[in-house]
Amino acid sequence: MASKKEKVNHIIEILEKLYPVVPIPLDHKDPYTLLVAVLLSAQCTDERVNMVTPKLWKLADNPVDMAVQEVEDIKAIIRPCGLSPRKSKAISELSQILIDKHNGEVPESFEALEALPGVGHKTASVVMSQAFGVPAFPVDTHIHRLAYRWCLSTGKNVDKTEKDLKRLFPREKWNNLHLQIIFFGRQFCPARGHKPDECPICSLYGRKG
Repeated sequence: MASKKEKVNHIIEILEKLYPVVPIPLDHKDPYTLLVAVLLSAQCTDERVNMVTPKLWKLADNPVDMAVQEVEDIKAIIRPCGLSPRKSKAISELSQILIDKHNGEVPESFEALEALPGVGHKTASVVMSQAFGVPAFPVDTHIHRLAYRWCLSTGKNVDKTEKDLKRLFPREKWNNLHLQIIFFGRQFCPARGHKPDECPICSLYGRKG
């Protein structure tokens, strides 16, 4: 039986072989558009966000232009992403805060990001890792599910899963790993219709029963 370290190293090997290059799933052109796209992706698929954002960027693609838009106009565009009343208000307010407190720039710190309306730890982690290259391990429902299935975490909550994964995997791998696990989950390890015996990782290390 493989030790935990051998298992983790083998999982890294499998993921790197399958996904040597990992594109960022959300279309964006700078930290601000990534921040807004990640905010929109809450309880929404990346595909749908990518369908909505081109129209939103035509309205405004920077904090200065976004802050002067009517919240109702933002809401009308992002409605397909769900939770549009809350998300549109957050986009408007955070844009103004970026102007007032951060010279119109997205701040490069977890604390400053998490202080913005609509921005939780996961969103801040995605921005820090993908926009600024700071090691982070954003845990979404896919990663949470797979970490439990692979017996890497107890599955109690996403905070515990994040701590467990950060402890198990090398820090320099985090930014790629979280994307590799998301792609793997979509391709081989879905929430529904999962076939453990056919999954390249669950077949080896999956939770029994």
